[in-house]
Amino acid sequence: MRATRAVIHLEKFRRNLRAIRERIGPDRLICVPVKADAYGHGAAPIAAAAVEAAGVCLGVATVTEGAELRNAGFSVPILLFSQPLPDEIPELVSLDLSPFVSDGEFVDLAARTAAAAGKTLSVHLKIDTGMGRVGCRPEDAAALAGRIVSRKGLILEGTATHLAVSDSPKAEDLAYTRTQLARFREALASIRGAGINPGIVHAANSGAVILHQDAFFDMVRPGILLYGYSPVSGEASVSSALQVEPVMELVSRIVFIKKVKQGESLSYGRTWTAPEDTMIATIPVGYGDGLPRLLSGNWQVYIRGKPYPLAGRICMDQCLANLGPGSDIKRWEDVVIFGGAAPGADQIAARINTIPYEITCNINKRVPRIYNE
Repeated sequence: MRATRAVIHLEKFRRNLRAIRERIGPDRLICVPVKADAYGHGAAPIAAAAVEAAGVCLGVATVTEGAELRNAGFSVPILLFSQPLPDEIPELVSLDLSPFVSDGEFVDLAARTAAAAGKTLSVHLKIDTGMGRVGCRPEDAAALAGRIVSRKGLILEGTATHLAVSDSPKAEDLAYTRTQLARFREALASIRGAGINPGIVHAANSGAVILHQDAFFDMVRPGILLYGYSPVSGEASVSSALQVEPVMELVSRIVFIKKVKQGESLSYGRTWTAPEDTMIATIPVGYGDGLPRLLSGNWQVYIRGKPYPLAGRICMDQCLANLGPGSDIKRWEDVVIFGGAAPGADQIAARINTIPYEITCNINKRVPRIYNE
């Protein structure tokens, strides 16, 4: 086993899922996004932990991600969030994925492909209420819903939108989310007014699960919350009474310890010079594993529960930690980079002005995942 590994605490994931269930109530569905390899946590093991619970489906971004889940034996509904290419439609039909649809051209392509295969494809109508990526305009929703239900080979399984600033407690952003939800309800009313059942209605992402109870509808799609991080900062997050725990813990081991004299420099660019005689630990984790180079001189690792600052630039495969003079820390001891006894990926993200999603997603495939029950 490689020294550097990502420990995935499945029981913490289950507790996060239960916390969300308690918040939304027992009758709503939960779509568990396992796209991007479950935000770096491992799609198949996370999916397995998720489907143990009732009322759960899965969400992916690509047909390939959906194929991996089907090949792993998952038979639950799988929503395809992103727009596939025309030549991917036959595969998504054969895999029984449920794509989001946003326009008539794709509706017709999907219907023809499903009908030719002798299959019925469940789709979710996507309405753009203000996110600006994909989706039909709210005023076109009823016509597009009618086009879907009129096509042989298609079933309108659900209707969805996506919220742009639901994780922000700022007054202007709260107002924008209310506007999005009002547009969505108007579109739903137009669909129902045309005599069409919109199916499973869903809009709430992680931020909305915390701040916008009126966005819960029939199903929620929490992402980062399931993996242990709130997208809402400050008191608004705490006051929600929804507590989650980081699921991923990035761990390594010390592979070398050396004494460095005062005035000696370390690593590329000689950006760090020892202010005194000290002991330096070499840790085999670097930006090639997904540890951001921007953390050079701007992070600490935890050994025996205590923090030790990184020294010098993070390299592709290694980094250095300053143990201090006279340290009794030994070679081969464990080091926690984030999670567990160390601050989480959200604290790393804050240091380099990004989001915890990016930190966990970027821990790459050469870092083995260890699943801890």
